[in-house]
Amino acid sequence: MFSILVVTVFLASCLAMPIKDPYSYSSAVGQGGGTPFASYGEGRITAVRVWETNNNYYYYYYYNSNSNAYISGFQLRYGSTWSPVFGGEGGEKQEMELFNDEAIVEVSGKYNPADYICYLVLTTNMGRTLSAGLPNQVSFNFYPANMGNELRLLSGRFNGAGITSIGAHWGLVYMEGAGNSTLETALETVTPII
Repeated sequence: MFSILVVTVFLASCLAMPIKDPYSYSSAVGQGGGTPFASYGEGRITAVRVWETNNNYYYYYYYNSNSNAYISGFQLRYGSTWSPVFGGEGGEKQEMELFNDEAIVEVSGKYNPADYICYLVLTTNMGRTLSAGLPNQVSFNFYPANMGNELRLLSGRFNGAGITSIGAHWGLVYMEGAGNSTLETALETVTPII
């Protein structure tokens, strides 16, 4: 009888525990000059486009062993609707469409503290990546604080040439009707036995 009381008290205390905040933020990196942005949309991110500008002049490469490559812009698709382009569409475009149940779970890359995001890598829960730019300068790595979270939006700043800072916002995606639609459909197709 005492053990039943202990188990009941334990279970009641578990229910009374505060629920963790389902959202987290990876602080922005980069120089941060220019116009602020925050991507937005309803539902899960289903595709991404990133534009990279690569100004590899012979002088820069040969004499400085440095390239002037940077992320000029990006765009996210939420469901079937594309967000605006943040930054510009100059340079080469990289694009990745996500599969069903695939989500972006890591954002990493490199930035130059004096100007732009130089390199951007988006990694999914299925191990696929989209990378743009060249991997030089200072590294960063963003990931959600809570298990099961995924990228919800990117924020930061851009100027006329490219993305000057970037941060990541993580959270859960609540799909309306998810989980119930299959059950309701199955119940509708069952013929009652009389």
